[in-house]
Parts: sequence; C-alpha cells; structure tokens
Amino acid sequence: MTTSHTLSDFDFALPPELIAQHPAAERSGSRLLDGTTAAPVDRVFRDLPSLLSPGDLLVFNDTRVIKARLLGVKTTGGQVEALVERVMPNHEVLMHLRASKSPKRGQRVRFGVSVEAALQGHTDTSFEAEVLGRAGPEDSLFHLRFPSDPQALLERFGHVPLPPYITHADDADDERRYQTVFAARPGAVAAPTAALHFDQPLLDVLSARGIAQARVTLHVGAGTFQPVRTENLAEHRMHSEWFEVGADTVGAVARARERGGRVVAVGTTTLRALESAALGGELRAGVGDTDIFITPGFQFRVVDALVTNFHLPRSTLMMLVSALAGHAHVMALYQHAIAERYRFFSYGDAMLLSATPEARAPQR
Repeated sequence: MTTSHTLSDFDFALPPELIAQHPAAERSGSRLLDGTTAAPVDRVFRDLPSLLSPGDLLVFNDTRVIKARLLGVKTTGGQVEALVERVMPNHEVLMHLRASKSPKRGQRVRFGVSVEAALQGHTDTSFEAEVLGRAGPEDSLFHLRFPSDPQALLERFGHVPLPPYITHADDADDERRYQTVFAARPGAVAAPTAALHFDQPLLDVLSARGIAQARVTLHVGAGTFQPVRTENLAEHRMHSEWFEVGADTVGAVARARERGGRVVAVGTTTLRALESAALGGELRAGVGDTDIFITPGFQFRVVDALVTNFHLPRSTLMMLVSALAGHAHVMALYQHAIAERYRFFSYGDAMLLSATPEARAPQR
C-alpha cells in the first residue's frame, strides 16, 4: 500500500434519503453514471454494451449469498443474533455473535427460535450449536459446531443478510434480488452488488456484441462493512476473504490482452480477486485468502475498468475506486451523483470507471 491520503480524504456528506432501501423495478433499469470521461454522463444501466467494445472481457464474481443471519437464544437464556462469516469443514462455522453476555466455550446456542418460544418449550423447529471458542483477528469471531450441514441449516433457518443500512426485514423479494442471476457457489454473506444490475437479456446483448465473459469467486464477508477507524490508513487491518481464480479466467484475460481488449471487473470483489491473483507480478490461477488493501498509489496489473455501485463514505471501497480512477475524479463523480439524486449502496445505482494511466502497472 502506497498512499499519502488520510481517512478524512474519503469522506462526503450523503443525504440519508439517497440510501436505496429496495432495488429498481428492473435490474438493468438502474441508472449508470459514466465516469470514463472527464465530465460525467448520466445513463441507464442497459446502455452498458454501448460503452464497451467487441473484444473487451467482463469478469463477474459468481459467489452465491447464503442465508447467513441467524436469530436464537442461549440455553442459559438471553437473545442472540448471529451472522455467519465462513462455513468450515466438519460442520463448523465462524460467526459474528451479538448477545447481552457472550457465550463461553462449551456452552450451546439454539438458533431458529425466539426467546418466548424457547421459554414455552417450542424448540422442535430449531437446532443447537456448540460454542468451541473465539477466533479471528483479536478474537472478533466465534467458532461454533453445528449438528449437521451448515448450508442446509442456514437455508432452512437463516435470513438474507441485508446490509445494516437497509432498514426493512428481509422478505421473499430480497431472497431473489439480493442475489445475482448467475450466482453459483454458496459462501458469501453480502452480495457482489455491482452484478445485481445484470439480467439475462443484458448478458445476451453483451455476448452478441462480442464482449467476452469470465468468472471468479470471492466469498464476500461481513468485513466489507467494517469501518476504518484510524486516520492513518497504514494502521488499518483489512479483513480476509476466500477467493479463487481459475485457469479458464487466466486464459480469458490473456486472450483479451492479445486482441487489444480491456479487462472490465464487475464489482470491487471481482477486482480484488483478480489483483490478488496477480500480486506476484502476473495473473496466475489459484485459491486462497486475500486481505489486499487497495489505496491510491496501487499499481493495477489486470483490471482496466470497473463497474461498481456507490460506496460508503470513509470506506476501504472508496479508497479502492479512488486508486483506480483518481481521487479527485472520484470525489467529483460522487458530488455529481448526489446532486443528480442517484441511489446509493447495495440496492442503488452504478457507475463505470476507467483506470488512470498512473494506476496501471508498467509492462502490462
């Protein structure tokens, strides 16, 4: 990480009414702010094919959001709210857990039941999990063992893990819309939101125009909403997320380069996966965890352009988009978006950005 910026440089005032609480009626009917030129251009998302060229490569994150939010009670009494961060082997999970008093190692938690139902003995439609201890950075997570397959239990008892700034309880529409149309690999606890704007007709138009498509997987963790608490960015500890970049995607990037096309990442999670897989100097297939922290001064080895939603003030994602497209340009785009009443965050509108010459690594 190389930057002379501080946390305050990524702050802006956002009217709360611009935080989208529900998605647009049609996925591709969202607005799209074209930030690839000096002056912003207001468009509709379904205009995207006209902004790309035959030979370009769109790379998507094919992660699937799991019903990671659980409500329950401790067997000793007291309400518990949990958010699964990662599913592990042997029916074990890592989770954020909030309770009036944290459970200890060896205690059990019953999920899928309210305090009132538990007091009345109505626990037949719930399950118990054993607390194995604390884990994660500074013991921020709890390590639990479920009685059977966590994915199946979450599908039955869990809730859609809507972001904290969405105020309504999850419903059937969220189950459908807080998920991309090509979601394939379960494991995310937050959606790769830039890809929510793509529907099948738009994907078909892109293919017909000669714009190639490829996939990576990055299971988005709850740490994506973690605030930066230090003014000195070098002191921030980035969260870790699991990712995989396959050999087929490495090949697709190479072919795009050969034909003079751009590599366009759909979402910051896709960008983080691609650039993590290229930290050794060139893009390589691989699987692992990444805690890459991208701030202005970062040299991009893979990504030429980015489709992304609008991000929270003072967030690591504001730093990432500023690293790609230039801090002053991004901040000006955000002021334009606020003035034009764009919708912000996960269910909001999108923007298209290009990497500045300074952000590109030499000898690409």
